Amino acid sequence: MTRSRRALDQIYLPFWAAVFVALACVAILALNGWREWSSRQNDLKNAEVDMANLARSLTQHADDTFELADTILIGLVNRLETDGTGPAAIKKIQTILQLRKSTQKRIRGMFIYDETGRWLATTEQVDFTRLNNSDRDYFQRHRASSDRETLIGRPIKSRSGGQWIITASRRFNHPDGSFAGVALTTIDAAYFSQFYEQFDIGPNGAVSLLNADGIMLARSRDEGTYVGRDMSNSPLFKNLLDRPAASVYYFKSPLDGLQRLSFYQLSSRYPLVVLATKAVDDVLESWRYEALTRMVFVLGLTGLIATTGFYLVRQLLERQRMAAALLAKEADFRLLAEQSSDMVTRIGFDERILYVSPSCARVVGWDPGQIIGTPALAGINAEDLPRVQQTVTALKLGEAEEARIIYRTRHRQKGEIWIETAMRVTRVPETGKIDGVVAISRDMTEHKDLEKKLAALAISDGLTGLANRRHFDERLQGEWAKASRDNTPLSLLLIDVDHFKKFNDQYGHQAGDGCLRSISRILTEQAQRPADLAARYGGEEFVLLLPNTDAEGCEQVGQRVREALHEFGMLHVLNPPSKRVTVSLGGATNLPAGVAADCVSLVAAADRALYAAKDGGRDRLVMSGQVIAWPGTKSA
Repeated sequence: MTRSRRALDQIYLPFWAAVFVALACVAILALNGWREWSSRQNDLKNAEVDMANLARSLTQHADDTFELADTILIGLVNRLETDGTGPAAIKKIQTILQLRKSTQKRIRGMFIYDETGRWLATTEQVDFTRLNNSDRDYFQRHRASSDRETLIGRPIKSRSGGQWIITASRRFNHPDGSFAGVALTTIDAAYFSQFYEQFDIGPNGAVSLLNADGIMLARSRDEGTYVGRDMSNSPLFKNLLDRPAASVYYFKSPLDGLQRLSFYQLSSRYPLVVLATKAVDDVLESWRYEALTRMVFVLGLTGLIATTGFYLVRQLLERQRMAAALLAKEADFRLLAEQSSDMVTRIGFDERILYVSPSCARVVGWDPGQIIGTPALAGINAEDLPRVQQTVTALKLGEAEEARIIYRTRHRQKGEIWIETAMRVTRVPETGKIDGVVAISRDMTEHKDLEKKLAALAISDGLTGLANRRHFDERLQGEWAKASRDNTPLSLLLIDVDHFKKFNDQYGHQAGDGCLRSISRILTEQAQRPADLAARYGGEEFVLLLPNTDAEGCEQVGQRVREALHEFGMLHVLNPPSKRVTVSLGGATNLPAGVAADCVSLVAAADRALYAAKDGGRDRLVMSGQVIAWPGTKSA
């Protein structure tokens, strides 16, 4: 009976094994499908959050812009209704408009029209004696309505500049309450478009600013074809009043036909709508690639499982399951180790190498036969060896099952390289006792070199290769503290290229960049000592920091810079009388026994000397007097 039952179990065992494999494959595919769908929804959700944050921020920006225009209009209307529109009052208004024009970056222009639409005053440099705006929609609406609130009009073509503008206007009255005219401010539609283009929302993403009637006021990626379009027939605006003030919105764009994920936000202060959108294809592009990669992997894994199950069933039928499984496991391990680009090493409890994969020739330059049986820690840098030995000891004592460590070791041809090794203990199957370590190592030298390069880029100027402003400020504070501590002088030279804007205008910006690079090479040559620092201070300004240098030495360095530039002889026809590129220099020295000051006072003194050099005719060096604390200075 027992034998019969065992025989029956052996008959059904392959069947149940096949069922198990099939269920496992189905489960893996189902779980992967659910995971991919969840990942897709998560990407869309993240994009929705990004668009919501962007729309809210840009709505605040639009509100602030029109609030600025509104504030200007209120001030103009109050002055007009108080002082009237007589010649003297209009002359004052014209002066005020010109002053405001120079201080307002967002506002394109400001205008005053009388009750007939005639221009009274403007910030624009045009002859407006014959201009009349009584035909404009905003003017007619103000004339017909006694409403005193600010009106944000549809985008129109400017009569003074020809560009698309957005108008914000207010009515002002005569003392008897009758219509006296219109005060108007304008904002370039391109201002919003250029501002929106600063945000990275994908190759097909867009931000639109519309009024509550569905008229397009501005749009990113606009070549003049979108402003002024009527979008009131789109689904969003057909039932806008029934929608919440802000919400996610999926739609197919009538402008370019793309399916878009968006978030719209209605302004709580003005009749404006901001719509931030991403193309759904852009949002899901990364997911599609990753999902395809994972799906291929899962299908391969599923196929591998199915194949393994098939062979398992066959092996069960042949009563060789255990032996075949062990052989397959060993073969898989060998295949993985020998085909891997990483170096796989088996290390015994005595810390000697028992096995190493062929990739060791690429990683450390030695053939497997040359290092099997040698100490695993041979060749490790002496500074790193204690740390590596401590890690290995912890693994041998069972204090950790695995560890990862980066260290330096010898390469047969390349000298010293950086290695990253992941280690895991191995145990005797019968007893569970630790008998060694399996280590997987890879060459990290390029990664370490890249880290060094990135660290250097963080403190250097991209155009000239000199130290950048941030690095200069840090070095200045450090050298100032050192000079104060050691009672030694500290000098500084500020250098400004004479008439550099004219050079750019005459020869072009590429030539200007070449000029700056040439000057930076001269400054590098003059910063001869290890402690000297040449830096780009900003634009065409440079700085030389000269520790342990008195005023006489500072002046000598400055003169060498001028002489070197004269010898270089770069042409600059708009820089008389030499018609060559020259520089003005301002030098300052902090004396050990001088009046108490801070490092900003040294910069301020050099800056004043530089302006004196400019005022004195340029192409010269002026040294500052005693460095004293400059009122109101702050640390750089």
